Amino acid sequence: MAERSYFDWNATAPLRPEAAEAVRAALALAGNPSSVHAEGRAARRLVEDAREQVAALVGARPGDVVFTSSGTEANMLALTPAIQTAAERRPRDKLLISAIEHVSVRTGGRFVPDAVVDVAVDGDGRVDLEALTQALAAASRPLVSIMLANNETGVVQPIAAAAAIVHAAGGLLHVDAVQGAGRIACDIDALGADLLTLSAHKIGGPKGVGALVRAREDIHFPEPLIRGGGQERGLRAGTENVAGIAAFGAAAAVARHQGPAEAGRMRALRDALEAGLKGIAPGLTIFGAAAERLPNTTLFGAPGLKAETAVIAFDLEGIAVSSGAACSSGKVQPSHVLAAMGFSAPLSRGAVRVSLGWTSSETDVERFLNAWTKLATALSKGQAAA
Repeated sequence: MAERSYFDWNATAPLRPEAAEAVRAALALAGNPSSVHAEGRAARRLVEDAREQVAALVGARPGDVVFTSSGTEANMLALTPAIQTAAERRPRDKLLISAIEHVSVRTGGRFVPDAVVDVAVDGDGRVDLEALTQALAAASRPLVSIMLANNETGVVQPIAAAAAIVHAAGGLLHVDAVQGAGRIACDIDALGADLLTLSAHKIGGPKGVGALVRAREDIHFPEPLIRGGGQERGLRAGTENVAGIAAFGAAAAVARHQGPAEAGRMRALRDALEAGLKGIAPGLTIFGAAAERLPNTTLFGAPGLKAETAVIAFDLEGIAVSSGAACSSGKVQPSHVLAAMGFSAPLSRGAVRVSLGWTSSETDVERFLNAWTKLATALSKGQAAA
């Protein structure tokens, strides 16, 4: 197979070698982590070691990490009116979400549709804190969900400022940190989050494992999504995915120690890629460019560019990119993220997302820009002929 360049890390990251080794070692164990014999205790040790590693990635206590099957399931567990604290035992009456949230949050979790309220973002894709303040004033016991960084544009949200506003209004804040963890600072206390969602496969772990992290012990979920044997402290029944969890822990440990250096290197590559994009097609738009963004993410569009055509053209050149969120890339409607930012439907339909990771290189960027030169030239000729 010809050499390829992978630029779809926001959809999923390749498995880190450390995570692959953790899977191999875990699969060699026979024990159920709920069993009390030596084999069971060995499996339990892997789960608890991973819990410590995932907790350390976000500055949390191991006992406040609940393993799930995905970030989507973690979001569903978090977004419930029944969530309680020691000070507030009544159900939450409203779920406030930013207009750019991942679809797993935009569905509202276990809130009824009428209880879900959209909060606007500005033209750069950042949540409007004044709009958040106004929405909170209309809710008695709100739960708020704002992502740490957007999966399409990479725009980083003002989470600490939002947390102060939410807490002053008596609300709780859930942060979907799936895209941000391992790429930017993600300390749960520094952010002011009450709940944090993570996903293994975004940081080099396997697909099919996620986590919901609590900031403190007094946050309770009287209604777990999955009932049964009481695993995960009664919050997520079912025999744990030991191999997946162990690999999640291994990936989290690497991300914690190597993330800052990788972020600087990826930012330099992304900046070079964006400079090349604009040099080849001066009329190109980089969405969210004026805001703080993830160091690895570029979402761009150009007049007349069709995302489906571009993704195929890049693929034929040996380059993997996407047309937006992986869960929505097969759909033809414009991105709800770009619509919320005020961009037109024609420009939004042509948005192409490029996301880098720890194996990305200058050679990959050069190959991408060569492919973009061909595509931009064809696009220019087509517009001239029209």
